[in-house]
Formats: sequence, structure tokens, C-alpha cells
Amino acid sequence: MTDEAAITGTDAPTEDKAWALRVAAARGETTPISIMGWVRIITRSLMLLALIIVMVPLHFLFRLVAYGSPFPMWFLRFAARISGAKVKVEGTHLKRDVFYIANHVSWIDILSLSGACGTAFVAKAELAKAPLVGWLADMNRTVYVKREHRMGVAQQINALKEALADNWSVTVFPEGTTTDGQSLLPFKTSMLSVLEPPPPGVLVQPVLLDYGPVAEWIGWIGEEGGLNNAKRVLARKGTFDMRIVFLEPFSPADYVGRKAISVEARRRIEEALLEALGKPLRDFAHDVPPVRYSAVKDDPVPDETAA
Repeated sequence: MTDEAAITGTDAPTEDKAWALRVAAARGETTPISIMGWVRIITRSLMLLALIIVMVPLHFLFRLVAYGSPFPMWFLRFAARISGAKVKVEGTHLKRDVFYIANHVSWIDILSLSGACGTAFVAKAELAKAPLVGWLADMNRTVYVKREHRMGVAQQINALKEALADNWSVTVFPEGTTTDGQSLLPFKTSMLSVLEPPPPGVLVQPVLLDYGPVAEWIGWIGEEGGLNNAKRVLARKGTFDMRIVFLEPFSPADYVGRKAISVEARRRIEEALLEALGKPLRDFAHDVPPVRYSAVKDDPVPDETAA
């Protein structure tokens, strides 16, 4: 196996065969896992279980005497490492009164970013009902949204305002889905309504999540199911590098409206991603209805301000 093929992290004998499995996963097909892959999945799952057994009681004991337990952040940091991510943080992140806006590649994003700075996230309401994951998300003060429930948007915006007022940092992934790390989708701006007008003292800090060439292999894209993606990632050989780049923050008060804020945040993330890749971004190969993106080749530039 060549060094380039080793980036795949799979047990496939050649890079071509590994890529064929990758493409099939994006079509929604179940990826076959080798015996050694299952050994890695089981080993990492047991390590995550041990981490839960240790961290959760410590979290609740801490909450008996003080607010703002550090254990969810530590848990997610170690969980990212167990899952294979060697996280490197660049730039200085604001610790409170900050609205992070980031690109989105994998569920590893949540483990790594919260593990680095303790941020809460805006997540789909369905996550709250997921076994174990929903419970852990609650521990990390996740704000749930229902994209299809337009009558509840005002309530969701109020929840975000309450989160920011409580001095939390909150992260949104406005692309509306995960990508392959080689693209940057238009930003969905409805949840940025919390910044119209911006709460006093709150800044926006764009964040680049960069997996390098590994993003091609772990990105959760197309019709792939979450369980299949999790198995593929946990079955990988070794570790992979991931950079979290905290870009220069800006005041949302300097931009008129959520669409202008979105355009500025996206511009900064795009510049950083272009620099990281060292080549032009490519069109994403899958439709993404939440941001009104269509993977039609003759219309490669969708509206960046899709609401």
C-alpha cells in the first residue's frame, strides 16, 4: 500500500478499492468492515465507555458544588482523541460572549471543537432523542432546533439569546450538512437571526475545521447513514491530523443584518480553507435542500445568502 493509500485508513489492499468503498458509502451502501476494523471499533468503543464511566460521575459531583463543569469539555476532548483525531488548535478563541461560525465535515467536529473550547452547539432536534448521544448533548448544553417547524423559529432564537446571555459560547454550522472538506456550501442564515440586533458585547468568530486530505475519507456526505459513517471512522487505522483554526473575530454590529454577517463569516472561512488546501474549492457533489444548494453542474455558484 502506498503512503497516499495509507491516508484512507482502511484495510483495502489498494487505494482504488478503498475509494470504491468510499463512493459506495456516499450512495448509502453499507461499508464492509474487516476483522481488524472490528477490533479497532470494539477497542475504541470500550475506551469511550470507560471514559463515560469515569467522567459522568465526576461531572455530577462537580455540579453539586459549582456551576460550569469542565468534565463535558474534557470528555469530548479525549473522545476525539480515542476516535482517531490528533487535534491542533491555531489562533486564539474567545471564551465567552462569542458566536462561533464554522464549516462542517464530520461528527468529529463536535468532539474536537467543544473539547478545545467548551462551546455549546446548535443541533437538530432529532439529536435530543438519540440514545446516549442525546444525553451527552444535554450535558454539553446543546440548543436544539427544528428546521421544519417555522412557527417555532422565534422560540429557538430566544433559546440562543438565553444561551449567549448566560455567557456560553455557541457554535453553528450554517452549511446545513457535513461536506468532504474540499467544498464550502452557502450558509443558511435563519439561526443567525439571534444577531438581529446583536446582543451587547457579543462577537462573531469564524472557525476553520481542516482535516487535510483525510477529509475525503471521513466526511459524512451523500446518502451515507450516521451509523455507517461512525463505523468507518472508528475502524480506521491509526490517527489523523485535524486543525481547528480560530480566525479573527468581528463585531456583528458592523454588518447590517444576518445575511451580511453570514457573507463576512463565510468569506473569512473560504479564504482560510483555500490557503489550507492550496487549490481552488470544488463544487459539492450532493444536493443540500436546507441551504437550497443543487449539485447541478451548469449552476455551480449557489446563492451565498440562502435564508
